[in-house]
Amino acid sequence: MQSLIEIQQKLLPDLLVVLKKRYLILRQVMLSDMIGRRTLAASLEMTERVLRAETDFLKTQGLLHIEAAGMRITEAGQRLLDEMEPLYKQMFGLSDLEERIRKRYGLKQVIVVPGDSDSLPHTKRELGLAGCAVLRKYMEKDDVVAITGGTTLAQVANQLTTQTPLKGNWFVPARGGLGESLDYQANTLASTMAKRTGAQYRLLHVPDHLGEEAYTTLMQEPNVREIVEVIRSARIVVHGIGDAMVMARRRRVDGSFIEALKAEGAHAEAFGYYFDRNGAVVHRMPTIGLRLEDIMATEVVIAIAGGSSKAEAIAAIMRFGRDDVLVTDEGAALGIVAQLDEEEKQA
Repeated sequence: MQSLIEIQQKLLPDLLVVLKKRYLILRQVMLSDMIGRRTLAASLEMTERVLRAETDFLKTQGLLHIEAAGMRITEAGQRLLDEMEPLYKQMFGLSDLEERIRKRYGLKQVIVVPGDSDSLPHTKRELGLAGCAVLRKYMEKDDVVAITGGTTLAQVANQLTTQTPLKGNWFVPARGGLGESLDYQANTLASTMAKRTGAQYRLLHVPDHLGEEAYTTLMQEPNVREIVEVIRSARIVVHGIGDAMVMARRRRVDGSFIEALKAEGAHAEAFGYYFDRNGAVVHRMPTIGLRLEDIMATEVVIAIAGGSSKAEAIAAIMRFGRDDVLVTDEGAALGIVAQLDEEEKQA
């Protein structure tokens, strides 16, 4: 027997269009905390006239508060969003994307949030919220959690909360700093997560990109060795995924190094390692922090990355085969599945 959703898609397609529109309005308001009509219309690529009619309807249903300063979601609206999430994913194909990616790469769980963080900035915040939920699901008492840096992981750190303080847990940076904005460095994110959850943290005050001599010297320091031992004992690793060339430039390496990466076919970067499109490591860097062998021994590895531009990089890291959970967005997931379709055609 056909499901109710399948029947609606055939007989009442317009109803699903309206449902999706109103769901996206509520979700965007929720992600924004407080937002004006003009800003909301622009972010949803909707005319203000159409948006006004929809938000007025949602207000009459008790789902939105509309004030002079803007609009915000009500508790009833938040509950409705939570209840609608699995239905939305099923209706608009996100559940299918999740399951296909999960099966192809042998993952425990895949979460796909609506939107594309390349074009919709608020989608990155939703990636962070989904990442928080996954981390809370897998975290246990007295765990050590290692986290990498980056803008997406910053969204996780800034939104992480727990009902009870995690007094015995530790958050640590997976690696040294990249020399970029302090807000996005692993040290900052580890301390933020600890403070927001009542946990403890340790910091690693060394650069990410080291030469062999500097690496050897620093690893002889007792204080450095001590924190490195804690980092390498992490039961959970939470990491982002980057385009290989973008990450190389962020590390401010010279042009010859970038050319060498191109020649080696580097497509993705994670944990400070560069991978080709098949998931093979093409370059390792001396690092004070997590090594690849530590990642292989880690019990739970969670990747959080989105944006259609990162689809190939994410697929490459999934082919490496060490992640347990992937949190991504619709833009990246569609790109990954398009690659899977192409692979199947060529098989």
